[in-house]
Amino acid sequence: MIITSIIVLGLIKKIKVYECFVEGAAEGIHTVVKIIPFLVAMMVSIQVFRSSGAMGEFLSFGAPLFRVLGIPSELIPLAMMRPLSGTGTMGLGVDLMNFYGVDSLYGKIAATIMASSDTTFYILAVYFGSVGISKVGYSIFTGLFADLVAFFTAVYLGSLLFT
Repeated sequence: MIITSIIVLGLIKKIKVYECFVEGAAEGIHTVVKIIPFLVAMMVSIQVFRSSGAMGEFLSFGAPLFRVLGIPSELIPLAMMRPLSGTGTMGLGVDLMNFYGVDSLYGKIAATIMASSDTTFYILAVYFGSVGISKVGYSIFTGLFADLVAFFTAVYLGSLLFT
């Protein structure tokens, strides 16, 4: 109904709807071309971080602290990947759910984490990069802080509600 309404309203106002659509599509292609370098840089960075073993080292180094805070170490890779990549997070979440079960505590907390946080660096790379915003300091801090709060809240409430 929305699409039909737009077309009808455009015709009533004597706007060349199809020509406007094609013009918008052409602008979309230019936007994609501007975004591609940022996406490639982000994807390469994520792969280097995972392949270098840095994630594994971080997990083994932080394991005692995570235990003290009551954070299951199985959920830490999910929390680390979420600000970087939605697809990577989805893969880790599916692996968790396949191993522990969808209705398990880890499965439910993983789903809560994925639903309550966002891909901060993806947003900065794609959306900010495409419009040329270069001063992203406060945005990085705010986004990562929100992701951290979402993670701790998901773990706390998930442990409280689902056990």
